[in-house]
Amino acid sequence: MQASEQGTPTSRPHADDGPQGADVVIADNEPQRAHVFSDLLHAAAALIAGVLIIVFAVYLRGITQGVESDAHTAARALEWLLDVPASFLQQLIVVFTVVSVLIQLVINRDWLRSACAVGALILGFGAVWGVSSLLSSQGSAILVNSLLSTGTHSGPSLLPDFYAAIGAFLTVAGPRRMHSTVKWGWNVLLVGALLLVVSSWDSVPGVIVSICVGRVVGLIIRFAIGTPNSGAWGVHVVSALRQIGLDPAELRLRDDDGAHDGILHTSLEDDLVENSRIYSCRTKDGTRYVVSVLDNQLHVTGYLNQLWQLIRLSGVAVRHDRSAVSATHHHFAMLLGLRNLGLASMHPYGVVDSGESSILVLDRGSALRPADADHLDDEAIAGYMAYLQRAHRRGYTHRRITTDVLALTGHGAPVIAGWQNGDDASSPANVSLDKVQLLALCAALVGIDRTLRVARRVWGDETLVNLIPFVQKAAVPASTRTLDGWSKTLLEDLRKSIGALAPEEVSESLEQVTLSRFSARSFFALALLVVAVVVVITQMNPSEMIKAARDANIWMALVVLLFSFLAWVGSAVSLGGFIDPDRRHPIGILFSQMAAGFTAVSMPAGIGPAFVNLQFLRKSGYRNTVATAIMSAVWAVQAAVTVLLLIAIGIFTGRNSLTSMVPTNTLIMVIAAVALIVSVAMAIPPVRKKVTDKYLPLVKSYARSLLETLTQPTKLIVSAAGGLLLNLATGFGFWAALEAFGYSTNPIETTFIFLLANTLGSAVPTPGGLGAVEAALSVAFTAVGVPSTIAISATLVYRLGFYWLRIPIGALAMKWLDRHNLI
Repeated sequence: MQASEQGTPTSRPHADDGPQGADVVIADNEPQRAHVFSDLLHAAAALIAGVLIIVFAVYLRGITQGVESDAHTAARALEWLLDVPASFLQQLIVVFTVVSVLIQLVINRDWLRSACAVGALILGFGAVWGVSSLLSSQGSAILVNSLLSTGTHSGPSLLPDFYAAIGAFLTVAGPRRMHSTVKWGWNVLLVGALLLVVSSWDSVPGVIVSICVGRVVGLIIRFAIGTPNSGAWGVHVVSALRQIGLDPAELRLRDDDGAHDGILHTSLEDDLVENSRIYSCRTKDGTRYVVSVLDNQLHVTGYLNQLWQLIRLSGVAVRHDRSAVSATHHHFAMLLGLRNLGLASMHPYGVVDSGESSILVLDRGSALRPADADHLDDEAIAGYMAYLQRAHRRGYTHRRITTDVLALTGHGAPVIAGWQNGDDASSPANVSLDKVQLLALCAALVGIDRTLRVARRVWGDETLVNLIPFVQKAAVPASTRTLDGWSKTLLEDLRKSIGALAPEEVSESLEQVTLSRFSARSFFALALLVVAVVVVITQMNPSEMIKAARDANIWMALVVLLFSFLAWVGSAVSLGGFIDPDRRHPIGILFSQMAAGFTAVSMPAGIGPAFVNLQFLRKSGYRNTVATAIMSAVWAVQAAVTVLLLIAIGIFTGRNSLTSMVPTNTLIMVIAAVALIVSVAMAIPPVRKKVTDKYLPLVKSYARSLLETLTQPTKLIVSAAGGLLLNLATGFGFWAALEAFGYSTNPIETTFIFLLANTLGSAVPTPGGLGAVEAALSVAFTAVGVPSTIAISATLVYRLGFYWLRIPIGALAMKWLDRHNLI
């Protein structure tokens, strides 16, 4: 083998490769240790697994005890094991594993790894002793007892230590695929653990936690020192190239710093393959090629990035190539497909695999050069859009359009490069995402107006309007959002500009597609679910409710349930009164009000029904402004009916509880405080300008829609009738609850006091007014002479019928609405 020229990477001699490398100039580095990012992820997974096992040992003790019991039962067939001293078995495992692995490491002259493996063995002991001491001193008695076994005792020896030590040792000496003794060492350790568990020497949780501790220690050390690269280098690359018909005369590694820090490094020379090694190859006939070598170890970062996109995005197909082989072969097929379409791209010669590397060979003559992204003219932008459009027509999508992929051929024709993460037979959603990514990129580079002017010429207005639901942050790569021309309002401005190309009713009817699983909306929904679970677990008192229901008159309790259903009917009539007859879906309207019972468990009283009503109206074909106006009109009518009903009952019954329950001074102070805040805010010029320019037009539009809705007498009367039925049903429901315990009252007066107390209790921002409503009803009726025990029991029965039982019914109703696309 000839020596490399001075100034190039050092050539490596390959004496034992014989004639394979003869007469070939190979300029390559020694294989580099790779800091594999997945080691850190596996360490985190081991840590989480250990914590979960500890939690299970405390809260699911029956399961762990059951597992151990089954193991002990199975051990009856291995009774001879009981005659083998457990300490001897442990020593045998330790000696066999450590000695065999160290011998192989020494034979391979892997001095660093052998030294680090021994260090990990010692640190494994120290780590498990520390964890044992911490659990013994800070853990509960239940936890300590769950981890104790015949061979351990409280203190530093709570966990069986040799599992952690050997686990850390084998992890650093590994991975398993590289050394056969490491693989057999893990097998021996796991079999030994099983034998010691069935012989009752160790506990199941103790063994698993100890192994997890060792894995965490070992993986952190292994990441720090790096793992030897087992991919194809130098003469092995030459041998692989000869398998696909090439006869190399020279192979040179191009500008490689050997670094791997978990970041995706790419180069346009090999069509942006992530974390590849790039070689220049000249064959004996003078042809030049670009050789891209992708190692499995370094492909891990790209695979993790694909997995993150798969987790983060919802309803969008994302590639997840587990190995370098699958990624390279797919890339090769993508480039061939593009060239078959007549699209310019890197010309692939072939692909070949060698060891843990996959090699893509590209024709040097088809090399691309980067475009000047800071100085794109309209023709270049049009060229990129036309290129993408042609690929989309045959189902090819790119998935990751950034400034790096904007390239030019040798003749200056625009080309989109980097198709490793792309795909064929793509869904319409992926096609739309590609276009949105290119639009957002060009908007950040040259501005929205220029971008849309060119896009309208290439794609057309209809295509652009259909992209509105996909114009959102989750669709845009992070690198695009770091450009100088990017702003927080760019996507909103882009969406508005595209929306201006279509009639208002069309743009508003296009609802945003859910792309991100971790959007503010999904986070809010998850938070509501958590609140609902916490509320149900912490506030629901089944024993008291069962006692109250058992003591109540069963027939009057059923009457409470009947009034609860009538309240739903009244609410449905109130909403349906404002819905046009051709859009009125009686069953859907009723079920939407039932679904509000489910949202009440996680939202303050009144907000749940408003949210459900708004979504139902949107699905019924109403624009946002009209839907909001109808929902607000329903709320206003119901509030007005409640106030008028209170005044009417108060006049005819002589009740004057309103002023005593809502002090005049408090009401005045609240009104004054709100007025002061609004006045001060409007006195600030920037705030006043933003309000008058941005929010006032929206308020005026909303007010016009609301006024138009409220000035339709027929609809208003129907809605008011529904509101009256709703109020009377809820009031009479509490009257029936009192009657269920043998306490007779005037239903009209009961309704008056109930409406006052319920309104005040619902004003407290707890889910469904929980806690506040109960307190307000109990105190209010006790104050007017109802015995406190009866008031509390009646309140529990009322809330059981009007709140708790509505939750499962509302959940079923919401599922029905979702299945029929009505919410």
